[in-house]
Amino acid sequence: MTKIKEPKTKKEFEDYYRLRWDILRAPYKQPKGSEKDDLEDKAIHLIALDNKKIIGVGRGHFNNNEEAQVRYMAIDNKYQGKGIGGMILDELEKRLKEKGARYVVLNARETALNFYKKHGYEVMGEAPTLYGKIKHSKMRKDLR
Repeated sequence: MTKIKEPKTKKEFEDYYRLRWDILRAPYKQPKGSEKDDLEDKAIHLIALDNKKIIGVGRGHFNNNEEAQVRYMAIDNKYQGKGIGGMILDELEKRLKEKGARYVVLNARETALNFYKKHGYEVMGEAPTLYGKIKHSKMRKDLR
C-alpha cells in the first residue's frame, strides 16, 4: 500500500532528491544539484512510499499569500500510471490550502498536461522551455 508523507530522515531526503534528479534532470544531462532551488527550506516536500522505497515526490511552496506553486513532481518510471502522482498532488493541494493558498500554479511539461487537466488544472499559456527543448505550459487551479 502506498503511503504519502513528508520526508523526515537524512536518508529519506537523500532518496527524495535522488529521485527528483533521476527523473527530471539526469535524462537531460543536467548536473547533480540542478534538482534543487533556493526555496527548498520554505517548501512542503512529500514522498510516496511503497514499503520503504520512495517511488514518487512532489513539492509545493508559496509565491505570495494567495498563490502556491507545485514543482518537482516525479514518479519512478516503474510506478507511473498507477495514481501515485494524483495522491501526491491531492495531498500537496490540501496542505497548501490549509496554509491559506487560494490557487495553485505550475509549469507542466507537454507529457504531463493531460495528468494536470485530469486533476482540475487549466492551461493559462506558455511557460519557459527548459534546456531549450522541453516545452512547458503555465497551468492554474482554484482551491476555493
